[in-house]
Amino acid sequence: MPEKTYDLLVFIGRFQPFHNSHYVVLQSALQRAKHVLVLVGSANRVRSPKNPFTAREREVMIRANFQEAGGRLRITPIKDYPYLEDLWLRGVQDAVDLTVREVGAEHIGIIGHSKDESSYYLKAFPQWEQIEVPNFEGRSATELRELILSPNGPGTDLVLESAMPAPCLHFVREFQRLPQFKTLVREYQFIQNYRNQYAACPYPPTFVTVDAVVVHSGHILLVERRAMPSEGLLALPGGFLGQDERLLDAAIRELKEETRLKLPVPVLKGSMRGSRVFDDPDRSQRGRTITHAFHFEFPNGPLPPVKGGDDARRAKWVSLSNFYALDGQMFEDHWHIGASFLGGV
Repeated sequence: MPEKTYDLLVFIGRFQPFHNSHYVVLQSALQRAKHVLVLVGSANRVRSPKNPFTAREREVMIRANFQEAGGRLRITPIKDYPYLEDLWLRGVQDAVDLTVREVGAEHIGIIGHSKDESSYYLKAFPQWEQIEVPNFEGRSATELRELILSPNGPGTDLVLESAMPAPCLHFVREFQRLPQFKTLVREYQFIQNYRNQYAACPYPPTFVTVDAVVVHSGHILLVERRAMPSEGLLALPGGFLGQDERLLDAAIRELKEETRLKLPVPVLKGSMRGSRVFDDPDRSQRGRTITHAFHFEFPNGPLPPVKGGDDARRAKWVSLSNFYALDGQMFEDHWHIGASFLGGV
């Protein structure tokens, strides 16, 4: 019996990097459908050991393998919203709806393979028929990233050659010549050393941190990180909870240490507008980290002077319009934390 023909098949993934299993799924999709839409996830994530390649770089890798597909293959970046899943679902639906209008598709399916709980999205769209494709060779992008970022050992190149399509392997080898790659390697080694410090614990530890979202006269207070991980990126003032501290007290202490903000503690406590827990399991590469964020609001008045201190290279007030433009450029999930209090996303 011939396989069913679809007008459009949707393939969602992060493709960090694009490997042979992805190739088999996409090849199958092109054989079964008139048009294929690849949605490249985590498009608004900062370059890191977990997300080493930008959405554009991943698109280039994918297209290099299917040049003959031409206009039948469409590739669209999709942003992550770790605390607003409805926005992610909407982003996928909007991208599919746009493609449907452009190509006149009626029979739509979603294709992929259920490797683990991260593949829940395959069942998140009941309006599209689901097509399951076996995981070819059991490839894991996580394992390949570790090989790419680790010092080359015996056989590493051979393993990568066996796991990735030739154009993707060529891209990766050229990427390894760039300064961005050297920065990623340093950060990867830092994270591995960090994790090794608690590797012998009977149970993986859970770290507790605090962050301060300080808004004053249409500006938000940010700091530039002094050290790894993500040295140089903008972040919210914050840090680890002390053993003898309450959460709010720790947030105010970190705020003052990192920004030298001179507002008295009673004034800060009186200006608190809310707090929230942010617990995305993947929010920090250092390990399981749950942060408690506190929102402080000052409607008007001159901006108090600030200066970087402690773990912050510098501190500065950023207009809210410029803050919203920082999506995909801040440390970990700090943009999403700030936006969750400010609204507008």
